[in-house]
Amino acid sequence: MRIDGHVHFVGDGSNGSGCWLRRTSLLDRIIEPVVKAQAGIFRSSQKLGVDQAYKEKLIALIDRSSLDAVLLLAMDYPYDADGNCLKSKAKFYVPNDHVLSLAKKYSQIIPACSIHPARKNAIEELERCAEQGAKVLKLLPNCHNVDCSNTRYRSFWEKLSELGLPFLAHTGGEFSVPVLNAKFADPRILQLPLECGVTVIAAHGAGKSGLWDPDYTADLLKMMDEFTNLFTDNSALASPNRWRTIPALLDPKIQSRVIHGSDFPIPSGGLGPWIGNLLSRADYSKSRKIKNPLERDVFIKKTVGFKESTFTQLTELIY
Repeated sequence: MRIDGHVHFVGDGSNGSGCWLRRTSLLDRIIEPVVKAQAGIFRSSQKLGVDQAYKEKLIALIDRSSLDAVLLLAMDYPYDADGNCLKSKAKFYVPNDHVLSLAKKYSQIIPACSIHPARKNAIEELERCAEQGAKVLKLLPNCHNVDCSNTRYRSFWEKLSELGLPFLAHTGGEFSVPVLNAKFADPRILQLPLECGVTVIAAHGAGKSGLWDPDYTADLLKMMDEFTNLFTDNSALASPNRWRTIPALLDPKIQSRVIHGSDFPIPSGGLGPWIGNLLSRADYSKSRKIKNPLERDVFIKKTVGFKESTFTQLTELIY
């Protein structure tokens, strides 16, 4: 199967999904129409609601692409180390049950659950989600406030390893979701789950997002030499702020452990790779003519040099 291994759901609970979208600040209200426009639901969401419009658009985009499926990510709330929910610090929420239910209705969707390990019911929820068909665990340690190296979470990682679910962990900087602890963007905090036998996918190649972010890509590549159960993905690397990570992941020694991902609905326009001379002017122009953002990202990734194996690698990890 050719899979996009990094796709978000965006919903506001308008259709009973349980999703939640923060709309309290002026910035929230400015960003929301931009996200809707990028997802192609600016008008349809007014009639159908965000949940329904986004679901219908996503299925249509998959069906009109060269992909067979996408890994659709749930999004938990952040918690403190004592297991107290920090909803006020969250940008959006997508419950596990929502992506699980969509996966049961649509073969194009592979569900990824999101469970903060500090939750009182973390292990029970992990077991429940795995039983219901979840194939991956997704967290943003720096935004969810998860110190993955904390030994109090060892039993959680051991259970994850026992269940055979890979851990898709955000690495590197972030600006689209509030960062609670920037230190947790460092891929070196993933050593404990790796030692527990978890297959870890370090998203975004641990590169920079903002200009002042540390670049952890070299640290990630060093860890990949040590841990054969460590992978990475190329999600969002076609965006203007992350393209600099692409050359490191094109290394033939690394490509066999790179997973394709778009980070949809994060914009993927090819401007960054073109600026960085990774795309020719002709190919950049060609990418601009591809209206389907999932397929546009496929075209950009293939054109800059990512191999076909990056599109099928996730299949080998989850099936």
